[in-house]
Amino acid sequence: MKVKVDERGYYGNFGGAYIPEMLYPNVEELRDNYERIMQAEDFQEEFQSLLKDFVGRPTPLYFAKRLSQKYGAKVYLKREDLCHTGAHKVNNTIGQILMAQRLGKKKIIAETGAGQHGVATATVCALMGVECIVYMGAVDMERQKPNVERMRILGAEVRAAESGSKTLKDATNEAMRHWINNPTDTHYIIGSVVGPHPYPEMVARFQSVISEEIRKQLLSHEGTEKPDYVVACVGGGSNAAGAFYHYYDDEDVQLVAVEAAGLGNDSGESAATTVLGKPGVLHGSKTLLMQTADGQVVEPYSISAGLDYPGIGPVHAHLFETGRAQFYSATDEEAMQAGIELSRLEGIIPAIETAHALAALNQMTFKAEDVVVLNLSGRGDKDLETYIKWGKY
Repeated sequence: MKVKVDERGYYGNFGGAYIPEMLYPNVEELRDNYERIMQAEDFQEEFQSLLKDFVGRPTPLYFAKRLSQKYGAKVYLKREDLCHTGAHKVNNTIGQILMAQRLGKKKIIAETGAGQHGVATATVCALMGVECIVYMGAVDMERQKPNVERMRILGAEVRAAESGSKTLKDATNEAMRHWINNPTDTHYIIGSVVGPHPYPEMVARFQSVISEEIRKQLLSHEGTEKPDYVVACVGGGSNAAGAFYHYYDDEDVQLVAVEAAGLGNDSGESAATTVLGKPGVLHGSKTLLMQTADGQVVEPYSISAGLDYPGIGPVHAHLFETGRAQFYSATDEEAMQAGIELSRLEGIIPAIETAHALAALNQMTFKAEDVVVLNLSGRGDKDLETYIKWGKY
């Protein structure tokens, strides 16, 4: 089936660019130039060189022997936690800082939830000597203190979003406002497959290095490029988009997206958009989002600072609507248990975002010969305080 963006920025019924007039010059400039810049030989040479020598790619595809025994399938972990900065986010920020330079932008802004995108943005700005401001919800700043300090050490200014739930949605709102007021010299590095076109597709393409590597590595491990399942967590959904990208057209590969159910999907404290959401416009694109009957955004909740977003990227909304991907959700408790399980079985402490994807393995039924690739999107260093507060280990 077709999972491609059209010239208006739509994946089927979702996408587009719903932006205030003041933002049109910024978005149009990016839309008109990103394809040409991305395909330029000098851009690709610099991008690939930095992915190899700075980020540390390719990341391993690791056969998780004890996890495989537990679930009765061949489970492989794509080790994005081993990227420089500790998560997949840096794949995108490397690409976007190179894009910003070629557009002549002198300043960078970003939003962040769990802090990993903020750290990745601060990292590439330090690398390139560019001024960096990161917006982060005040609640997230409290529960992700190590990442706040990492950003500051790297030279970024971290600004607290004090409105709404003081989490990712509100940080995105503040970053958008900043961009409206500074259109000529500033580039907004959006961290997920959200926002107005061309951001969802551009971010997905920078992250598609994940599935590009999986195909090659799986061929070496299993003699085939195609697993039976690719599993990834979804908030906005950049790690999932990257892991799914080169499998969209392989309908014999089941794509599995896992959202955060918080305290339960019937509790009023959840972030499972495909369960609770309906079509609407959020942060510049038409997608699925959690909203009231009169269209007000419902505040999401998750123990994970990276998954408590009230919507999903338009490509994931399309995958859900068409049935190309299966969507699961995992509660806080299920995710935390899965994180401890991986730690004890494989010696890898995962980010709590990733732990939601791991929790879905308990909800799935496998055959012994099934090959499952799970995108281990980040490491758990940033979440140690949350693990400690939870305390059940």
